[in-house]
Amino acid sequence: MTSSQKILHEIPVRSGHARVGEIELCYEDWGDENAPPYLLIMGLSAQMLLWPDEFCRLLVQQGYRVIRFDNRDIGLSTKLKVKSPKMNEMVRMARFALGLQSPAAYTLYDMADDVVGLLDHLGIRQAHVAGASMGGMIAQILAGKYPQRVRSLAVIFSSTNQALLPPPAREALAPLQKGPGKDATHEQLIEHSMKLMRIIGSPAYPVPDDEARAFAKRLFERAYHPAGVKRQFTAIMSSGSLRPLAKRIKVPTVVIHGKEDKLVRPACGRAVARAIKGSRLHLIPGMGHDLPPQLVPQLASLLDDNARRAC
Repeated sequence: MTSSQKILHEIPVRSGHARVGEIELCYEDWGDENAPPYLLIMGLSAQMLLWPDEFCRLLVQQGYRVIRFDNRDIGLSTKLKVKSPKMNEMVRMARFALGLQSPAAYTLYDMADDVVGLLDHLGIRQAHVAGASMGGMIAQILAGKYPQRVRSLAVIFSSTNQALLPPPAREALAPLQKGPGKDATHEQLIEHSMKLMRIIGSPAYPVPDDEARAFAKRLFERAYHPAGVKRQFTAIMSSGSLRPLAKRIKVPTVVIHGKEDKLVRPACGRAVARAIKGSRLHLIPGMGHDLPPQLVPQLASLLDDNARRAC
């Protein structure tokens, strides 16, 4: 599809929709098209806007072409109409805890194939890749299954989903599982989002309520699709251990995790680092399961340093 272009902070930003099989992925493409591409993959229920504008801008200033996009079933990408195969959720979660696969409408492997299709659409043979949370799981599959497409890898507050890793804190997982309720008002949806941000966010870098409210409002006005969030969650629960694929990864890899992450525990980041030979682990004090503005320069620098190991 044709792309539109705008200028953000004096950086050209192209946008469009990539046809990948039966779905379309909404994307933004920042900076010089001839610069080395850096692809950013976001996590569960997270629109591409969760990659902060300032983070993208810094990577462009460091010499990269930056691509962020909405995964299937979220944001402005295709919302599917399929249902996951029926399965007792306690059984599914037990199998997940043991690193076993389960039937699902789609898995993280399908979402990794989406990423390959996006790269093909953009004419990109190989890219530096960063994934956050579920996006870090997709990125591991991409780098393990399609090594020729990945030049360097950054895995941010993610996991291998191997057996017996510590689960999320109950207070962090409950809002994701229950949601705000199907009859929630617009204001209740925003309040639920703010509550979740407070629970899983970085305790050392809290987001002021007015900023959190404005951002939550922006996200809900852009798109709201709870059925897609549920399918994405099921995809995580059903894909099994990623450790065998992670062990195949040979490209320079940096693993970044917040020491205060209640949703994906630091032990999960350590598991990723152990699985990927030669990876560099950075556990950041005061950081939770978000990308606070105060840490954006440090995070962008870590990604840049890692990418330069591939040069």
